[in-house]
Order: sequence, then structure tokens, then C-alpha cells
Amino acid sequence: MSNKIKIAVIGVGRWGVHLLRNFLSHPLAEVVAVVDPTLESLTRVKQQFNLDNILLTTDFSELKQVSDLEAVVIATPATTHYSLIHDALKQGYHVLAEKPLTLDPKECLELCHLAEYQKRQLMVDHTYLFHPAVERGRTIVQGSELGDLRYGYATRSHLGPVRQDVDAMWDLAIHDIAIFNTWLGITPVKVQATGTVWLQPGLSDLVWVTLTYANGFQAYIHLCWSNPDKQRRLGVVGSRGSLIFDEMSPHAPLALLHGEFQRQENLFIPINQKSELLKIGTAEPLQGVCHKFVESVINNTPCEVSSGWVGAELVKILAGLRESLNQGGICVYLENFH
Repeated sequence: MSNKIKIAVIGVGRWGVHLLRNFLSHPLAEVVAVVDPTLESLTRVKQQFNLDNILLTTDFSELKQVSDLEAVVIATPATTHYSLIHDALKQGYHVLAEKPLTLDPKECLELCHLAEYQKRQLMVDHTYLFHPAVERGRTIVQGSELGDLRYGYATRSHLGPVRQDVDAMWDLAIHDIAIFNTWLGITPVKVQATGTVWLQPGLSDLVWVTLTYANGFQAYIHLCWSNPDKQRRLGVVGSRGSLIFDEMSPHAPLALLHGEFQRQENLFIPINQKSELLKIGTAEPLQGVCHKFVESVINNTPCEVSSGWVGAELVKILAGLRESLNQGGICVYLENFH
């Protein structure tokens, strides 16, 4: 008798195929079903991964025929998340969902409460929170090496892929917001966003985001999926230096840049300037996500790093940004936002 947990993967598009790959190779997981609305996708993954003796179906309801199914992995468009996660939890499955959890904070809270009621784990695939550079960065930011924290900035730009279900903010911002929240250990109290539309009516291709935290720290995020200058760069600036996470520098993505001012009469003289490339682990972040989900299912304990509640908080922030974006960049206070 196998002690592996039986998992179904729902959605094997651009990201779902990577989730499928990781669970197929996990020693404590057994993928028993793959669901996707297109036969072409099912045929592709069957050939790519030699999926024999695995249920391949376009119909989610057929999962009820799978005996001892314990968990489902949902990698479908964000607009479908609520109904799929709700149904899966109702049927007693643990759930790992692609980000964002849903597009509505109230739906997120409902799903979190439902998971607790059903005594099932709800986890969200915020992959960056399992990146070795983000894990190391949290220790540095919450230590004293940067001095007094002053502000943060991030750029996430590329030429596509262009989503048709959400704008650039919903597609891209959640990564940087999650990293800032994790590094600071707190969440924003107010947010602002402005955007520009070029390609599809109602969906901003360029968005500028400002996050303000209770301690006065502000983070500024530049998001664009219509820019050939591909960047994945985030920084936190303190009085004694800056910490930079640059994903486009694969061999040294995390750098600590030392430097501060010394006052000499009316002048401010830079001192203690040096760059330090920090060593980090080489594990694939998504592998960490999948392993943590398997662990959570086996022990029936929540993943504190990326639980449903963490996902719900991030959706609350994004919903506040959406309101600001829709109203021309007004300041939205999250304490009173529902």
C-alpha cells in the first residue's frame, strides 16, 4: 500500500505544467489525475511526461470517481479560482492554488474559513516567498545591516505575456508586494496606483504602485508587460546601505551594497562603500512550494509562509490598489477597506 498522497492537477497551461512536473517527481506525491479544458493540452502533457494509468479529463466533476484523492492543485485563470477552490474544499480536498487566491477579498476570506471548517489546508503558490534570495533577504532587512530603513523600489517589466483576464497590476504586482511584506514583516496601511492602457480596453499595461507601511516606509513599484527591457529587480534602501534582489543576475541575484554619508560641515561625504554578493541556495523555488504543500497535507498543518490567509491579505492589498487605479490614483486606506 502506497503512503504517497494522491494529487490531481487542474490546469496544465504555461505554469500548471511546471507544477505537474514537480509533483510527478516528488517522492511523497502521486499524481492520479490531470484536468484541463482542452484536449490538446492533455495530449501534450501525456506525451511529455508519459502519463499512463493517470486520469486525463476535461471535466472537473470526474475527480469524484478517483478513490482516495486527497489534494488538488489549481493552475487555472484567476477568474475561475473561487468556484474551483470552493468545490474542492467542499469535497474534502486540500488545495494548492496558483496566485492570486481569487480577485475578491471577501471570496478569499470565505475560502479561508471554509478550509478551516473542513479541516483542510489551503495554500497559495506565491513562488517568490520560497526563493533562497528572498529567504536570505528577510534576515538582512529585519537585522541591522541596512541601518534605518528608508524606502523600497521594484521594477517588473517585459514584453509579454499579455493576460486577457487581468491587468498588469494583478498579473505582476503580487510578487513584489509579497516580497516587501515578507522582508519588512508587516503589511501596508495605505496604497495608491495609476495606470496606462494601450493594448486592451480596461486592462492597464503600465502601472505605478505606492505602498505605505505603518512605520512610514514606502515602496514604489513599476509594472509593465509592454516593455522589451526585461527587469526583475527589487531593492530596500537603508541609512547604511541597500539590499538588491535582481533576478536577471542568475549567478548572484542578491547583493548588499554598503554605503552611507558622513557630514563634514555643509557637505555629505559618501563613506564605507563596498559591494557584497551574497551566497544563497540553488533550490528551485517552485520545488519548495510543492514540497511544503505535500508536507502540509501529510501533517494537516498550515504553511505559515504562504497560507490562504497570506493570499487573502495580498488580494486585499491588490483590491485596494484596483480601487485607487479605477479612481485616478486616490489614496486607499486598507484598515477600513473591505
